[in-house]
Amino acid sequence: MTDARESAGPNGATPARRAPGTPCWVSLMVHGPAATQEFYGALFGWEFQPGPQQLGPYVRALLDGHEVAGIGRLPPDRHLPIAWTPYFASENVDLTAETVRSCGGTIGVGPLDAADAGRLAIGSDPSGAVFGVWQAAAHLGTSVSGVPGTPAWNELLTFESATVAKFYRTVFGFQEEPVVSADFDYVTLNLGGAPVAGIHGLGQALTRDRGPHWVTYFQVADVDDALDHLVHLGGQVLQPAHDTAHGRVAAVADPEGARFALLQRRR
Repeated sequence: MTDARESAGPNGATPARRAPGTPCWVSLMVHGPAATQEFYGALFGWEFQPGPQQLGPYVRALLDGHEVAGIGRLPPDRHLPIAWTPYFASENVDLTAETVRSCGGTIGVGPLDAADAGRLAIGSDPSGAVFGVWQAAAHLGTSVSGVPGTPAWNELLTFESATVAKFYRTVFGFQEEPVVSADFDYVTLNLGGAPVAGIHGLGQALTRDRGPHWVTYFQVADVDDALDHLVHLGGQVLQPAHDTAHGRVAAVADPEGARFALLQRRR
């Protein structure tokens, strides 16, 4: 993880409409949405309300009345990895989907309308990592940031950064800021000079059971307390809490195996 500054304004205020390429939403598809809602509700203080049902039963998570994430149900016959998926803003999801395909990626879902909320597509980059594209209408995306219980950063874990960074630069217009190091392969993706996501090349250290995948960091007030709570709720600690230049971080998984990270920012 590198610089994970929020793209939102002061006091958690969020721009009305994100610039193309900005991470604007995170969504999780699971087999047991009721149990998953109970887990995240207890961990982050989320409440839930129904959302668009185009892809099956779906709810939006609210924090103090502000939308922060989505949880849906996978069809019983679909045995896909349970994973948090980041969505990147687009002014024209159909055009973005065409660009994804022309750059070696794939589109697995859509583009399709999500009622009056907006238009979406779900695809994967050339390495196989899944991401979403969101063209906002009534639903602009995550409406609060910078407080515990909200997405704070999205990071792609992959084999090597250079090739896949070129893909995301072409599709979304990111500027690349590589870390100059012989033993650390990392590229920060910037928009308008501000960091919005990262790509971490792990080489052979990348877990083969998952392959390349995006990881969402959620902000918490105290990582160690959150870990205790997570384990009590049936979650799993994948990497214990450790201090970084950007705060205290831990890698975890929910009871269905969806991996994510907890971030306690430096004060």
